[in-house]
Amino acid sequence: MSSGPESTRAAIAARRQQTQDKLAQVEKAIGQLRRERGRLTVRTIAERAGVSATFLYENTDARTLVKSAVADSRSRHDRLGQEQHDQIEASWRERALNAEAELTRTQKEVFAQRQRIGDLMGQLRDFDQMVPGESVQQLTTENTTLKHRAHQLTQEHRKLQERLEGARSNLRFAEKRIADLEAQLIERDLS
Repeated sequence: MSSGPESTRAAIAARRQQTQDKLAQVEKAIGQLRRERGRLTVRTIAERAGVSATFLYENTDARTLVKSAVADSRSRHDRLGQEQHDQIEASWRERALNAEAELTRTQKEVFAQRQRIGDLMGQLRDFDQMVPGESVQQLTTENTTLKHRAHQLTQEHRKLQERLEGARSNLRFAEKRIADLEAQLIERDLS
């Protein structure tokens, strides 16, 4: 009868030792995957450690090790994803701000040219009544040139407006794409 309890104790001790060995293998596998920057999931840790996924789920210590490693890995991936997102967003924000600044400058230029044209048209009317025909012809030519310049500035304004709209559209698309990619990363990390 004494062999029964002793063999039970020996079996329990062997089982405990086996569990400790598996835990050591799990810790080693997690360390290797971190150094290799491998993807930390229950499946990859189990494969690398040579243990079953069931062991990782059922053993409290193993589950704690894996949960901590996966959470740390996710937060690292989240930081990297956020950094990439911030860089892209800053780039698009800079482009949009540049386009808006250029648009504002062009609008001011168009306004100034229109005022100048108005002033010159008023002067033309005044000269038309006071000046001989050659001067009127010169003023008419200058007036035509100014109208042409105003037309060019209006076209530039329209082009810049379209570029600004395109930059804003690209920014919205990039933000949507980044959100989709972040969602895919989260889904992939959860699986």
